[in-house]
Amino acid sequence: MCYNQLMPRYKATIAYDGTDFAGFQRQENAPRTVQGVLEDVLYRLNSNMPVSVQGAGRTDAGVHALEQVVHFDMLEAREPEKLRFALDTQSPDDLAILAVEPVTDDWHARYNKHTKTYEYRLNNSPIRSPFTVHTEAWFRYPLDLQLLTSACELLVGKHDFAGFMASGSQVENTIRTLSEARVHTENETFIFTFTGNGFLYKQVRNMVGTLIKIGNGKWPVTRISEILETKNRTLAGPTAAPEGLYLKAIHYEEGKFTPDDYA
Repeated sequence: MCYNQLMPRYKATIAYDGTDFAGFQRQENAPRTVQGVLEDVLYRLNSNMPVSVQGAGRTDAGVHALEQVVHFDMLEAREPEKLRFALDTQSPDDLAILAVEPVTDDWHARYNKHTKTYEYRLNNSPIRSPFTVHTEAWFRYPLDLQLLTSACELLVGKHDFAGFMASGSQVENTIRTLSEARVHTENETFIFTFTGNGFLYKQVRNMVGTLIKIGNGKWPVTRISEILETKNRTLAGPTAAPEGLYLKAIHYEEGKFTPDDYA
């Protein structure tokens, strides 16, 4: 494996509590983002030279990550663990650097082929706990696990998920493949898990908002099929709250993404 010795590239695995971040991507009018914080710390570690951080995906404001992946280039080669330690200790308490490793200069966190797993945590107790207000969404009304399970099964496979995409996205190809869509319970919390080769803007939260309507008996399970067939966003449920969503894991494979992956 050949590494770029002039501008060595590093892959970093990070975790963060998204409560006080305005999302992952640096924004002109947003004072605090994950990308912005990382780039500010790396600037100091890179002899006060700018560093561009590229992420595997962009989480929205309030959304958490148990395992986000980024890459960046440095002026000089650094011992990975020392770089991880320096980056971690200079980062705020709601952002942790889990691992750092060197990669080839053509490796890209976003474009190298991978699957993502998202988890959505929905507390279903009659009274909301003040201790989970930032870590779980809340729905006080009854939910039927069997209805939710049947609805999740219809999401698995290759589909056009345009009906679950929020407005504001510039993506033209809305075909994605979900290898996993399931739900289970832990005490009074419903935990939804989705794994796929890509997700559209707010797709997971829109799917969960739809599943809540189905689980509460307001809509039939077949509403999922109707949305996939018609691609009509107005048939889907409201966007679920951000605090319940976690980017749980990213699994990389050989090669880069190609248009055929979404065809």
